[in-house]
Amino acid sequence: MTDIHTLPAVTPRRLDTIDRKILRVLQEDASLSVAEIGERVGLSSTPCWKRVQRLETEGIITGKVALVDQNKIGLGLSVFVSVESDDHSDTWLRKFASIVSAMPEVIEFYRMAGDIDYVLRVVVADMQSYDLFYKKLIGAIALKNVTSRFAMEKIKSVTALPVPGLELTKPLPLPARSAVETRV
Repeated sequence: MTDIHTLPAVTPRRLDTIDRKILRVLQEDASLSVAEIGERVGLSSTPCWKRVQRLETEGIITGKVALVDQNKIGLGLSVFVSVESDDHSDTWLRKFASIVSAMPEVIEFYRMAGDIDYVLRVVVADMQSYDLFYKKLIGAIALKNVTSRFAMEKIKSVTALPVPGLELTKPLPLPARSAVETRV
């Protein structure tokens, strides 16, 4: 959540099949060169580069990151925190959003419909670290109820969005490799 305001409805530019393939390839490996991306989607480097630039300019591609294994950096506990509030004013929401957004342990933050108001995804090292986070959260702003659910096992976690208009089961072809490249 980067902005607590709802943006006006914008009719998105229609993405063609090549744009969709580019998005799929970049979500799989953003470290590929433009030439490699182009080869996978059937374009030469310059038209591919122009399309990637346009997708970035239009805000469809919002960034490129390295994905880090949370366990390997000592953040072995994932907690889903449900929050209920008695105050639903804009002033309270702005303050709450500011406080929670400043907490590095919170890696996802959603306003919900239904019986809870907000859900936070929190990653910490252990239960003691979570207890410190919890005390910081409840001490920062008035909350009606906070419920913590601890993940026992991560079964699926992906960062790539399904790109509408592409068959999800059909992988994009990899470029052919020469005999020299395939040697170990």
